[in-house]
Amino acid sequence: MSEPRAGARVPAARIRRANEQPVRPEGEYVLYWMIAARRLAWNFGLDRAVELALELGRPLLVFEPLRCGHRWASARSHRFLLDGMAENARRAAGAPITYRAYVEPSPDAGKGLLEALARRAAAVVTDEFPGFFLPRMVAAAARRLEVRLEAVDSNGLLPLSATDRAQPTAYAFRRVLQRELPRHLDAFPSPEPLEDLELPRLDPLPARIDARWPAPEPALLAGDAEALARLPVDAGVPPVPGLAGGASAAARRAEAFLGERLDRYAEERNQPDLEATSGLSAYLHFGHLSVHDLFARLAAREGWAAESLAARATGARAGWWGMSAAAEAFLDELVTWRELGHHFAWHRPADHDRYESLPEWSKATLAKHRLDPRPALYELDRLERAETHDPLWNAAQRQLRLEGRIHNYLRMLWGKKILEWSPDPQGALATLIELNNRWALDGRDPNSYSGIFWCLGRFDRPWGPERPVFGTVRYLSSTNTARKLRIAGYLERYGARAELLAGSTRGGESGIT
Repeated sequence: MSEPRAGARVPAARIRRANEQPVRPEGEYVLYWMIAARRLAWNFGLDRAVELALELGRPLLVFEPLRCGHRWASARSHRFLLDGMAENARRAAGAPITYRAYVEPSPDAGKGLLEALARRAAAVVTDEFPGFFLPRMVAAAARRLEVRLEAVDSNGLLPLSATDRAQPTAYAFRRVLQRELPRHLDAFPSPEPLEDLELPRLDPLPARIDARWPAPEPALLAGDAEALARLPVDAGVPPVPGLAGGASAAARRAEAFLGERLDRYAEERNQPDLEATSGLSAYLHFGHLSVHDLFARLAAREGWAAESLAARATGARAGWWGMSAAAEAFLDELVTWRELGHHFAWHRPADHDRYESLPEWSKATLAKHRLDPRPALYELDRLERAETHDPLWNAAQRQLRLEGRIHNYLRMLWGKKILEWSPDPQGALATLIELNNRWALDGRDPNSYSGIFWCLGRFDRPWGPERPVFGTVRYLSSTNTARKLRIAGYLERYGARAELLAGSTRGGESGIT
C-alpha cells in the first residue's frame, strides 16, 4: 500500500460516465453532488471533483442534500445525517470550496435544485452507491442533466467494476478479492484533499436559488430537537441517545475500537456480554467513515505493508493478509462480507432486495416446507414491540429499537426466528426488511441486506438435518444460543423494562407504539 497523496488522480476503475453529455469548460464551477460518501476526506468522489476543478480552473461547489420523502426516513437517520452535515459545513468554512447543504422541509420540496445548480456547472460528480433509491436517482439525473455527470465509487477497497458477476458465497468472493485486490491497494483517496488546495472562489449563488431552496436553519444542524420535530419524517423512531454522526465521531469510535477492542475481536466478537464489536456499521453506511481510512489505521497499527500479502489466492478466511489473527478476523467482516454485499447489489440491481434473488436451493427447500405448522405466529406489530414468548429475541429487538443495531451474532438469530414465526418465507422477508430498515441505522445498506437474506440462505449452503419450516436452510435456536454464549448481562440491559427506562430519559416517551 503506497502512501495516499493529495492531488493523486482517481483510478479510472472508480469513475463511471453516467451520461453522454459534454464537460462545459465555460461553466462557473465544478459541482460535487454528495449523496453517499458524506465526508470531506478519504473520498474518491471529492478527489475527482477537485481534480476537474483544478484542470478547468474553476471553483468547487459541494452540494449535500437530505431528502425526507423516501421510505423509512426517520428522526433517527435524519439526526445522524444532520450531525455529519453540520461537521462538513464547519470543515468547509476555512477551505477554498463552497459547501451548500439542503434539507427538504417537505417531500419533493428539493425537486429542481440539482438541475438549477447543474445548469451553471462545468461538470457534475456524484457518488456511486449500489443500493436503496440512489441508483435510480442518479440514473434519472443523468437523463435530465445537460452536462457531464460522473459517478465515482468510494464503496470499498475493491472497485465495483473489478468483478464481472455476483458471487454465491463469501468463499467464492474471497478468492476473487484475493486475486484482484493487490493491484488496487496502491491507489487510496486523499486523507486531506482540501489542504493547500488553491481554487478560485465562487461568486454567491443567485438569490432566487437561495429563496426557493434555503439553507437549513442553524438550529437544525446544531441538534435542536424542536427543529428536527418539524420535519415530516417518522418521529416514532427517535435519535439514539448519546450517538452522534459525522466524520469526527466515526474517527473517535474507530480509534477506540482499534486501541481497546481489536485484540479481543477474534475470540469475543460473538459474545453479547463482552462488547468486542466495532460499532462502525452506521458510519460506513452513511459515508461518514471511509473503508480506506479504516484500513489505513489498521495497517499502521499492525505495521503492515502490501508485501505481507500471501502470493496465492486460496479463498482462506485467515492468513492471506499477513496480519494478526484479530486484524484478519476483522478484515474478513469489513472487506470480505461487507464488499460481497456491495458487489452482489451492483450486479443484481433489479432484485438484490427481492425474494427471487435467493439461491435456487433455498427457494426450493423453503417452498417444500411452506405449509409446515409454525411453533408460533406473530404479526408485524407484535414483533416490532418485542412481544414474543422468547426473552432473548425480545432483548435483541429492544436493542434494535433503542440503539439502532443488534449485536452481530444475535442479529442472525433474530432473523432466523422471524422466518420460523411467519406464515411463509416471503412474508418473513417483508417483515425482516421493514423492521431492519425502519429501526437500524445501517438499514437499507447492501451489507444489511446480506444479513437479512443470509437468514434465508443467501451466501450459505444447505445444512442437514432437514427441519420443519427451514428445510435445509441453516437453523439457529435461542436455547442453543443461550447455552453457548454469555448473555446474562445482555438480557439485563435489554430486558422488559429497558425500553421504558430509556423512554423516561426522553421526556417520558417510551417509544412503544
